[in-house]
Amino acid sequence: MKKQERADRVRQRLAELYPDPPIPLDHCDEFTLLIAVLLSAQCTDKKVNEVTPDLFHVGGSPAAMIELGQEEILRLIRPIGLSATKSKSIYNLSQLLIERHQGEVPRTFEELEALPGVGHKTASVVMAQAFGVPAFPVDTHIHRLAQRWGLSSGKNVVETERDLKKLFPESSWNDLHLQIIFYGREHCTARSCDGTKCGLCVELYPNRKRPVVWKKP
Repeated sequence: MKKQERADRVRQRLAELYPDPPIPLDHCDEFTLLIAVLLSAQCTDKKVNEVTPDLFHVGGSPAAMIELGQEEILRLIRPIGLSATKSKSIYNLSQLLIERHQGEVPRTFEELEALPGVGHKTASVVMAQAFGVPAFPVDTHIHRLAQRWGLSSGKNVVETERDLKKLFPESSWNDLHLQIIFYGREHCTARSCDGTKCGLCVELYPNRKRPVVWKKP
């Protein structure tokens, strides 16, 4: 099976498994999605979803977050990894949203990535899931599965994103990145599959005998 054939098969199977993939981070608008995605860096979505209800109850807008202050933000998100750095980013980000964007989350990659604590992946998630702009955020699940499925040999998430965008139609990107994440969590995890066990790995490489050594980004 050639690479494009594998990509087409992946898209077909994941669409069957996850026809309407939900956004795994709880939020109620563009601002709370932005904050939730920022908090999810090096942290599980489950832990973020445990913390954000209290945070968003009192800090559900840039103005409210500024009113809270950095120390109170830190107290509310302390169970999350890198909480000190993230609390500072959230406070400074909220200030910039007020000063530069009239309290609204900007709708361009350039403006989003200029905000404190917002990298390309975070901006991509917000552009895709808040504004419907085609994007392909790559996390460790997607990076791992792209290697196992022979879709990318990228050494980092930037190269993997580039490779996947070439293989999949732009119209599928926003759902597909979520579908791959869910499959990587539920079926092709780092521990339960080594490229020879889960359904898709076997379907794509029926004759593969050796485990795929995952090269972390």
